[in-house]
Amino acid sequence: MLLVLAFGVLGLGFGAAPVARADQCAPPGVQTASALPTNLAAAAQGPAADKYTTDGVEPLDRVDVARLGLGTPGVLTVGTLSDAPPSICIDSKNQFTGFDNELLRAVAAKLGLRVNFVGTDFSGLLAQVASRRFDVGSSSITTTDARRQTVGFANGYDFGYFSLVVPSGSDIKGFGDLAAGQRIGVVQGTVQEAYVIDTLGLEPVKFPDYNTVYASLKTRQIDAWVAPSQQAQGTVQAGDPTQIIENTFSLDNFVAYAVAKDNQPLIDALNAGLDAVIADGTWAKLYSDWVPRALPPGWKPGSKAAPLPQLPDFAAIAAQQTASGGAPGAPAAPKSTLAQLKDTFLDWNLYRQAIPDLFTTGLPNTLILTFAASVIGLVLGMVLAVAGISRSRWLRWPARIYTDVFRGLPEVVIILLIGLGIGPVVGDLTGNNPYPLGIAALGLMAGAYVGEIFRSGIQSVEAGQLEATRALGFSYGAAMRLVVIPQGVRRVLPALVNQFISLLKASSLVYFLGLIASQRELFQVGRDLNAQTGNLSPLVAAGLFYLALTIPLTHLVNWIDDRLRRGRAHTEPDDPLDPSNPTRTQEMV
Repeated sequence: MLLVLAFGVLGLGFGAAPVARADQCAPPGVQTASALPTNLAAAAQGPAADKYTTDGVEPLDRVDVARLGLGTPGVLTVGTLSDAPPSICIDSKNQFTGFDNELLRAVAAKLGLRVNFVGTDFSGLLAQVASRRFDVGSSSITTTDARRQTVGFANGYDFGYFSLVVPSGSDIKGFGDLAAGQRIGVVQGTVQEAYVIDTLGLEPVKFPDYNTVYASLKTRQIDAWVAPSQQAQGTVQAGDPTQIIENTFSLDNFVAYAVAKDNQPLIDALNAGLDAVIADGTWAKLYSDWVPRALPPGWKPGSKAAPLPQLPDFAAIAAQQTASGGAPGAPAAPKSTLAQLKDTFLDWNLYRQAIPDLFTTGLPNTLILTFAASVIGLVLGMVLAVAGISRSRWLRWPARIYTDVFRGLPEVVIILLIGLGIGPVVGDLTGNNPYPLGIAALGLMAGAYVGEIFRSGIQSVEAGQLEATRALGFSYGAAMRLVVIPQGVRRVLPALVNQFISLLKASSLVYFLGLIASQRELFQVGRDLNAQTGNLSPLVAAGLFYLALTIPLTHLVNWIDDRLRRGRAHTEPDDPLDPSNPTRTQEMV
């Protein structure tokens, strides 16, 4: 009913004509070029000394593809993100793209490799690269010394500006104005977080992704956002009640692709391919299309022997755009709270755009994950429940330990432990596809909770039921199977459905293991369209789908529970003395 209502409302669109919305994951083009920022922080005039760029590279014709240690021969499996345009994102055609990924495609082509992009979350990306779940990590990764303890890096293909973004009219005018007590937003696990903590000595507010932190900034729930320059430039749109007020260089190192530390042949091959695309002009073309901004003095991509890229005069293009009125005007005045909520959550055109993908991609995957994990959880839960009430401690103790561990750990930790721990062991069986591992992780978690639900239901059945059954000659196992357990399960049906609803929502965490675009569930489909548009309406559309699944399920189980408790409708028995009773008539005959 909710989906039908949503279709009706969105189809009518309140009489509004469809509004074209820019795809933030499309290349902005050289006409959006920007000069070297004049508002650089005074303490950061230039990058730190480069200790890691190689002097030269191995010639391409000497690269042995068979020695690259790839998980799938001839295929470069790449872990990436989907929510940070213009560097890394999913476009309107549901393809992983962005400057980082298009450049990697060009490098792989030089090496004669195909590329398979897999979406994941940044918090698990480097660990998945280190365990060789991915051959390469592509996510505008700044190469800090701390990260080099976990993974290796190729030569740099980009540099790292930090941008300070604040609401329009803010009293904060630069990095020097940031102080304790202010709410400074960063994305967790990024070098911006380390910069705020280690360099500025402040405690930031940590967010899981760029869209969430920017939405909080627009609604003034935080005072400032320390962002990668590429994401800031791609996210802040003309008319937004925000502005970029100052930039600084990343003091740690360049931006590069991550590779397992012990896979030096692949690192060398990527370095060779990167120098090749710099030499033939591919790097300059992609850079000009996706992130056209002036290079900082003394920096260039690739090895030290790579040629200096021939780039357009970005400063002149930016000046020409400004002179012709092409540059954005003054920051927009702050909107009212109601206007901000409407713009952020009630964009009807985005609802119409989101629903087809949610139906065709998100809904089937969510149902598959939930149903398969529910079956595992029910079977495992019943085993744990019976073992938990067993008189044998050899059954009871393992069941209790399993339940305590899987109920005590956060869901995302269990998913990562199973995906990164068991994944490499069973890679030959799963084809390095994390989908089965995600189902297994959800099922193992559900089993712990379902086991406790079953145990409480079984133990709630009166002891006299078991005693009476045994008195009739039933064995203990038969009495439990035929009398006690069915009653216990019936009593806990509402609790079971609540657990399945939680499991349905927890299915979104499988994305941490890395999924291709066609394997995304409801939440991730909405999140990716949110990244393309910078609007939260697609996530609300995904929420409507969750409601359409959970609310009917809840009412259905309540009806079933009520029906089981009341039994069938009472009917008067036939009167054997009634002449109209056919049974009495037959007896008389």
